[in-house]
Amino acid sequence: MEFQIIDDTLQYYNQMLHDISVSGEYVFLETYKFANDHLGVRFRDLLTRKAKEGVKIKILIDSWGRGPVSESFFTDLIKFGGEIKFFEKIKLNSDIFTRGHRRDHRKIVVIDDKICYIGSANITGYNLNWRELCLRIEGEELSFCFKKVFLENFDAFNPYIITNKVTFTRKIKFDDFEIIRDVPSIQFQRLKKRYTQLIRQANQSIVIETPYFLPGYMLRKSLIEAGNRGVDVKIIMPKRSDVRMIDILRNKYLGLLHNAGIKLLFYLPYNLHAKLLMVDGEIFSISSANFDYRSFRYQYEIALIGSAPEIIRQLKEHVSETINNSQSFDYQEWFRRPMIEKIFEWLLLPFRHFF
Repeated sequence: MEFQIIDDTLQYYNQMLHDISVSGEYVFLETYKFANDHLGVRFRDLLTRKAKEGVKIKILIDSWGRGPVSESFFTDLIKFGGEIKFFEKIKLNSDIFTRGHRRDHRKIVVIDDKICYIGSANITGYNLNWRELCLRIEGEELSFCFKKVFLENFDAFNPYIITNKVTFTRKIKFDDFEIIRDVPSIQFQRLKKRYTQLIRQANQSIVIETPYFLPGYMLRKSLIEAGNRGVDVKIIMPKRSDVRMIDILRNKYLGLLHNAGIKLLFYLPYNLHAKLLMVDGEIFSISSANFDYRSFRYQYEIALIGSAPEIIRQLKEHVSETINNSQSFDYQEWFRRPMIEKIFEWLLLPFRHFF
């Protein structure tokens, strides 16, 4: 198998468009956002052309993340046999604050049993200058695993029923890899539990990259314990994400983590949208999940966990570049932050599960 870490968003889109253009059998795509902009139109038109050539096209898009895109946007694609599903519309009822947050946040692409992608990037020009983290895999073995995952996700959903069987959350293992599919659950939260386990097992180092950092109690406790036992813990997040309320709320936890010896870094150039956990420079997780309550509790997420040396090597280069463009946390500046910010932190705290 061949592996390629792609953190330049334009490169990621161009590579995927090329892979789709030479596809001959099928293209399966699951994404949170598919925008009606110049990039979304490029993807739609190429997928339509491939459908016209006889390539099987299946697309699953989250209804909330889709924005203005509807079936009419894909009229020609559907006419040539393409299948489009929109994952569960938000309903204005008494359950809007829980069920409404149960979004399909996964991002996977599978092409011809040969190539698959997993990572952080949606299909939208909005994030062209963001720093993403995506993995391109060339090889039948993992492509077949992700094909199985996609088809189960696609077939499990219809406009009236979401089949949430245990089989759709069970780990899939191949060689040294495991694929974890997480579904909305207050009880199970399999991805959070696996991350907690990996953090507790760390002996040397932990690296986390995430756009939104709102860890729950067990994750905070595990990170603090790791810092206290001398593990080199680095948490990298954007200086300013695209969700200002999360930036304000996360500040509440930073002093406590800093005092445990955890190194907090803020990515400066643009929004950091990568979702990475790396432990001891030997185990990685590349996923769709943010390091926050909402991803672990309410959303449909997917993660690839493994220890392939070629992926680890590229991830170390990626992290090094991210750190070189980041600023260290200033405890004194944090301590002297305006009282109005502290008040907002407390006001937003009861709603931390929904950001």
